[in-house]
Amino acid sequence: MKRFKEKIVIVTGAGSGIGRATAIRFANEGAAVVLVGRTKSTLEETASMLPQDYTFIHNDNHLTVTCDISVQSQVQAMVEHVIKKFGKIDVVVNNAGKAVQGKITDLSADDWQDAINVNLNGTFYVCQAAMPELIKSKGNIINVSSVSGMGGDWNMAAYNAAKAGVTNLTRTLAMDHGRDGVRVNAVNPSVTKTNMTTNIQENDATTEKFLARWPRGGLATPEDIAAAITFLASDDAAMITGVNLPVDGGVSASNGQPQF
Repeated sequence: MKRFKEKIVIVTGAGSGIGRATAIRFANEGAAVVLVGRTKSTLEETASMLPQDYTFIHNDNHLTVTCDISVQSQVQAMVEHVIKKFGKIDVVVNNAGKAVQGKITDLSADDWQDAINVNLNGTFYVCQAAMPELIKSKGNIINVSSVSGMGGDWNMAAYNAAKAGVTNLTRTLAMDHGRDGVRVNAVNPSVTKTNMTTNIQENDATTEKFLARWPRGGLATPEDIAAAITFLASDDAAMITGVNLPVDGGVSASNGQPQF
């Protein structure tokens, strides 16, 4: 199924994890994918996994752009580069993020700024730079927030605050630009099997505590999250906007009690 044939899709944080799985899913469904991230080698690794058999942009239909989304000038340059190459933007997936742990009594000002700059400011910069082009194409944005942006966690003050900002920014952008023809949604994963969660996966005692809260009984994979992202970006979700969709195996359905 080629739901995104002749669509130009930007995926930030495309070098690994959810971003990589999302880029592969979009490309397999016909999109020309722009891979954005800070590390050229990991972007090129993702690019090597994408199909190159489309005729829309001849045989050069994917693009890697090294960009730190927490730097506004770099984001603007990235969007201008995409427009110069492809002439339009149809979908933006704001996936790049960073987990910063610590209680407020333990966090430094630099820790706080790091969490806000990457998770919230970066999302804002990309949305702001891409919005004029999305209005032209009647496109859409998918932000990767977190269930941590819908409720609290222990020891995650900065990350929770940043992702809560992404969650509500999603709603506000949907309200502001719905009449412009732009849909804005978010997926809100819980713990997913990525490089960011390696410590959780390797610590059996910690994993056991997490899994006690999981109705589905297991952690999500990047491919699980990518499936939700591509659904929200597709015409199948034409009447869905302003939604923060938990993709968490049912963990947000719980009131906090473990299974007895």
